[in-house]
Amino acid sequence: MSRHIRHLPYLLAPDDPSVAFPDVREALAEPDGLLAIGGDLSVARLVNAYRHGIFPWFSAGDPILWWSPDPRTVLHPRRLRVSRSLRKLLRRRRLGVTMDRDFPAVIKACAAPRADGGGTWLVPEMISAYRALQVHGIAHSVEVWQRDSLVGGLYGVAIGGIFFGESMFSRTDNASKVALVHLCNFLCEHGFALIDCQVLTGHLVRMGAEQIPRERFVELVAQLRELPTPRGSWDDGDLGYPEPPPAADTEARHA
Repeated sequence: MSRHIRHLPYLLAPDDPSVAFPDVREALAEPDGLLAIGGDLSVARLVNAYRHGIFPWFSAGDPILWWSPDPRTVLHPRRLRVSRSLRKLLRRRRLGVTMDRDFPAVIKACAAPRADGGGTWLVPEMISAYRALQVHGIAHSVEVWQRDSLVGGLYGVAIGGIFFGESMFSRTDNASKVALVHLCNFLCEHGFALIDCQVLTGHLVRMGAEQIPRERFVELVAQLRELPTPRGSWDDGDLGYPEPPPAADTEARHA
């Protein structure tokens, strides 16, 4: 992350997760959404952050930075768009999917340097923090397998009726899309209403993501965070082959 911070935001006390975050309306406009600095990455602090629409994001050598950008990118699981080419791939059943089968491998793959030469925001302390959330049954992963090889996946944080997506990766074409289809199917079955995608990408837009004002996002989080969440491992012991959702008028009609 190469963002120049011109003004310091709210300073969080270290090692005291009981301290409340400031109202997200106090976040800076430049850089967009920077709300607070410091604190720690304890399970309690992270859960408190997500419950208020806030997430950590920083690079090696930076202090811990907390964000709540405006607008916010979200995806409704029941509105997932699946292209014709992805439907064909799913029907071929060449890529199998599991959940919470190998969270450490997924987050390690997400932390790997990108092919474009970019670095990673998943510094060691962030990896440790999300692994702690996974041990507590709060963070979850989706793994995509080609035979016995892990070729794609994603992970995120589940609180109430919201899945806060954090990162995804692909080692073969469309593997992360297959992971997202499987995740959306699971979330629909278990009463989740929203996926937080944080920032906008063309990949997500093509699959149905949209931007909403931060104020609306925070309202949705407040409504959904108290809903029951499947805790513990989401691994059912099987290798699944996700079915594409029914075609809709809004479905992408191109590869």
